[in-house]
Amino acid sequence: MKAKSTPKKVMGRPRGFDEEAALDAAMRVFWTKSYEGATMADLTKAMGINRSSVYAAFGDKEALFRLVIDRYRNGPMTYIREALELPTVRELATALLEGTVDFLSIAGNPRGCLSIQGALACGSDAQPIQRAMIEWRKQGEMAIRKRLEKGQREGDLKNDVTPADFARYLSTIMTGLGIQAANGATKPDLKRLAAMALGFMGY
Repeated sequence: MKAKSTPKKVMGRPRGFDEEAALDAAMRVFWTKSYEGATMADLTKAMGINRSSVYAAFGDKEALFRLVIDRYRNGPMTYIREALELPTVRELATALLEGTVDFLSIAGNPRGCLSIQGALACGSDAQPIQRAMIEWRKQGEMAIRKRLEKGQREGDLKNDVTPADFARYLSTIMTGLGIQAANGATKPDLKRLAAMALGFMGY
């Protein structure tokens, strides 16, 4: 059987649509409906372009989703990268949890977090996407762990605290906030939960 060719971007005259706006529209579809739940009809309608234009500009559905994830990581989720640059562990933890609350409370955004909603449950055909999302979440947790290890070397984190466990704890709280937001929790609800979690931390 002849291998399926990978769609390539067409070179030539400028496209008749805004690629960034189209990616943002696709992101909202995947965010709302998940990778498997989003159909090409959903995507083309939201993006305002036809199927052939999607393939020409972005590739197939899986390639489009991977582009969306990169856009999401470097757009709505940049607060995490900014938190990792803060000087103390306390500021890091506070910025991660409060930043998550602020992010989840942005008016007009789909509920919850794309990193969870996108591919939580997938059939066998979509398992590569599910694995990619798991790896993405693990990378985020590892980045927090490395920052905590640095804080511990600098004396900013108690020696009896295991950075790997603390990073997992923070990631768990952030994920839980996303699930609560998807369940309908309000910003004040989320703020109280974040404050409670921060209050339990002994650093």
